[in-house]
Amino acid sequence: MSSWNYTNSYEWMDRVTSMEPLIITCCCNGGMQGKETHPDLPETPEEIADSVYEAYIAGASVVHVHGRNPHNLGEVTMDPEVLYRINALIRERCPDIIINNTTGGGPTTTMEDRIRCLEALPEMASLNMGPDMSRFVVKAREEPLDHPHPAQEYDLCIPFTYGFIEQLAESMLEKRIIPEMEMYHSGQYWVAQSLIAKGLVKTPYLFQFVMGYQTSTYPTPENLIHMARELPAGAHFAVAGIGKYQWAMTTQSILLGGHVRVGLEDNLYLKRGLKLKNNAEAVAKIAHISWELNRDIATPQQAREMLGLSAVPSRY
Repeated sequence: MSSWNYTNSYEWMDRVTSMEPLIITCCCNGGMQGKETHPDLPETPEEIADSVYEAYIAGASVVHVHGRNPHNLGEVTMDPEVLYRINALIRERCPDIIINNTTGGGPTTTMEDRIRCLEALPEMASLNMGPDMSRFVVKAREEPLDHPHPAQEYDLCIPFTYGFIEQLAESMLEKRIIPEMEMYHSGQYWVAQSLIAKGLVKTPYLFQFVMGYQTSTYPTPENLIHMARELPAGAHFAVAGIGKYQWAMTTQSILLGGHVRVGLEDNLYLKRGLKLKNNAEAVAKIAHISWELNRDIATPQQAREMLGLSAVPSRY
């Protein structure tokens, strides 16, 4: 099914019981927190591949991956050799899942590393549409965990500029990597429209609305509809709700006709006061919600067709 005007009342009423299958992305780890926050948050390549396999069985058709420094598991790495090994292990376990590597990285990532990491040749990669400003504390990592460290406070702004975003998009285009355009607020459509005008991104476009993150748009139904209303023709969208907003915002995306991202990078809790067992439980929960709302779950092959990816999965 092709993309459509998600905020057109008549189209929505026509499609409410026949929307395209839901693409579930599992954000399996992340670049800021590790096992100090959740014992089942995967860090090593083998742990990541095992966790992704469980999420794949539960219904994930896309996995969003961060690498961890093998010499310091408390820190993210953008080393393409590490990411390539992770991608290869995931592909061994999950023959057709769509592999999405981060270019966002973590607090210690350099701008050069954000481009170099694409040498790992994921099928898809995140592409921030603007600066990322945040202030947060990373919990202390204590023994017996490997590579312990004290609590760390960060106050930073990652300087994604028009020019740098264009460099990333051009590198993805050359390597046939599909960009997942990360939208933190509607003003970043200026950047997306510039990429479209320059031919640096191709239809079908994929936008991901990050809602509830610092300096992103507030996670409300009104703001989600506003973000969807500004989508260019030929676009799909997904929603990432951060922390306690994950289940409310992803459920609204299902209702509106969008797709979803869930997992331990964005949220540790199944419900208030109860932590998720693992990534698979997050995928299973959103899959169950979607089934109850009369939307099928996309297989990896269906997701590939919808997103314009090759039907032949990457090999490593």
